[in-house]
Amino acid sequence: MQTDANEALKYAVVAAVQRPSVNDTEFEASLAELRDLAKTLGFKVVHTFTQKRPGFDTTAYMGAGKREEIRRFVNNETGTDDALLEEAHGGNVVIDAILVDHEISPSQARNLENEIGCEVMDRTMVILEIFHRNARSRAARAQVEIARLGYMAPRLREAAKLAGPQGRQRSGMGGRGAGESHTELDRRKIRDRIAELQQEIIAMDAERKIQRSRRQERQGLACTALVGYTNAGKSTLMRALTGSEVLVANKLFATLDTTVRTLQPESVPRVLVSDTVGFIKNLPHDLVASFKSTLEEALDASLLLHVVDASDAGFERQLGVTDNVLDEIGATAVPRLLVFNKIDCLGNRAAQVEREVMLRERYPDCMVMSARRPDDVVRLRQMIVRFFQRDLVEIELLLPWSAQQLRGELYASCEVLEEKADVGGAIFRVRGDHDLLESLRRRFSQAS
Repeated sequence: MQTDANEALKYAVVAAVQRPSVNDTEFEASLAELRDLAKTLGFKVVHTFTQKRPGFDTTAYMGAGKREEIRRFVNNETGTDDALLEEAHGGNVVIDAILVDHEISPSQARNLENEIGCEVMDRTMVILEIFHRNARSRAARAQVEIARLGYMAPRLREAAKLAGPQGRQRSGMGGRGAGESHTELDRRKIRDRIAELQQEIIAMDAERKIQRSRRQERQGLACTALVGYTNAGKSTLMRALTGSEVLVANKLFATLDTTVRTLQPESVPRVLVSDTVGFIKNLPHDLVASFKSTLEEALDASLLLHVVDASDAGFERQLGVTDNVLDEIGATAVPRLLVFNKIDCLGNRAAQVEREVMLRERYPDCMVMSARRPDDVVRLRQMIVRFFQRDLVEIELLLPWSAQQLRGELYASCEVLEEKADVGGAIFRVRGDHDLLESLRRRFSQAS
């Protein structure tokens, strides 16, 4: 496992309860995903503890017997599997955290932490921490902070319990209210900070809308957005389609900030491609809400490229998660092209052909490809261009000799099929967006 040179390797165990409504395949897929999230966060998972129960233990998530088993393992005590202890602790390994594959209540987390003697991070906290570390833009950082603050607020009471009676009460001197508790003051600070961040996001949203409007005025409405499950290869595909130097990493949530680039080679109309944050099962609701402005690129797009990892046996689950999130943000009506990427990661050629045949039978209009194969990228680009050219019209435009300075704008705005000279100016037969061409016609006539 790769870690930063300045960051020591951390170790964790995973704990999960399988309820009767969850089948074995779904359960194992969720565990594998949590282990990938842990890797992204810099943890090496040394063991996974699972338990089948009709529901979560209301006190501390797992049953008492399983909690004792975890406690002995984490603290390297006798009474558990010696070979397992040797495998995990043989190199003086210290378990830094227990990662729980569900969102649990503050009291459950506190009780589990007290009983086992190790930091507890539930699935939501793991995702929030990854978002916090990876956010780069001002908007993304603000959105992540809102979600983190919303997650922390109900957990302040549990923190106050751990601090004891001396930490719960604060004098009115220097505070905002006489006899106000630490918890109440901290909660008010959180509410104030969230309100402040929300105002910042509103201002940034307005600024982004102006920028998008200006782009659309200059280049029409030819915008496509890459959406899909995290680690489905969207950034690699973005790089292949646009030639941009976007981050490409084999880890979950490598991309949090929306990137917009022009489809290359440039086409008529000029197509803008945007890469968006990846989706994941059980994405914290606060993150879905706070990231709506990031995902608005998907709402503004005329075409969504729904990217799916074709090599993942659980691709149908990924499809469902992405569809649900797109429904939540109101993107249901936006046309979509289903792109099964990473087919080359499936293994030998026979396995790839078998999976491709199955996908084409089940999803007749889909694209099965690898972003690392230039021929596949060319075919996808052609499909995108054809989509945006389906409503183009052909007309003739007269550009007066006195307005030849507008020639460059004409060539940039549409496809020139033919040019010939006339007494009054140059006559162009062009193909492009109807409204854009009519706008050019009016400007040319005003210039004569």
